[in-house]
Amino acid sequence: MNNIPHSWDLTPSDAIALQRELVGQVDTQTPVDFENLHLVAGVDVSVKDGVSQAAIVVLSFPDLVVVEAVTARMSTTFPYIPGLLGFREGAVILEAYQKLRNRADAYIFDGQGIAHPRRFGIASHIGLWLDAPTVGCGKTWLCGQYEEVGEEKGSYSVLRLQGEEIGAVLRTRTGVKPVYTSPGHRATLDTARELVLRCATRYRLPEPIRAAHNTAGGQAPDIGRQV
Repeated sequence: MNNIPHSWDLTPSDAIALQRELVGQVDTQTPVDFENLHLVAGVDVSVKDGVSQAAIVVLSFPDLVVVEAVTARMSTTFPYIPGLLGFREGAVILEAYQKLRNRADAYIFDGQGIAHPRRFGIASHIGLWLDAPTVGCGKTWLCGQYEEVGEEKGSYSVLRLQGEEIGAVLRTRTGVKPVYTSPGHRATLDTARELVLRCATRYRLPEPIRAAHNTAGGQAPDIGRQV
């Protein structure tokens, strides 16, 4: 992992300025290499009583068996501000990452990648420091416009902002609300969407995100269990 070149203790205005400074380093031209993708991780953070708990759960790919789960906890010092999630959750995520014995080949974040007003959501921000393929998979809309999505699993609509394609609104389960996918770093629009879809089985959320969400909330996954 790269050394973190900035403080997490920033004002919101300074955080926005830093996003604009760093966004030029984000790579959305390199596709996820599925032929050499053997481990995929989900990343999520829960916040309760002023304490953030990050979880990273590593699964085998493509069979999605849990290989490892790690957590980290620290005080939540940055306020919740849409578009600045990386500054609220980044430090605790990287603390959890340091504990991993199995580094994944790609990471799916519960949050946005470049589907973000400044093209620098949490998956892009933390992706720079992991220097690994990262993908954002948000449960809720943050920005952009899109057409109605078909009802069948795998249907999607391109998400655009100011004429630029920034992600996709993807149906991961027939008849269930879609998710919002976008590349974070070292992933393309198409391979970000494909990774999320290939990790989605019986539920709306892809399995790595579901496992990380449950772990962040205190439910440790069974190592070796297919989720």
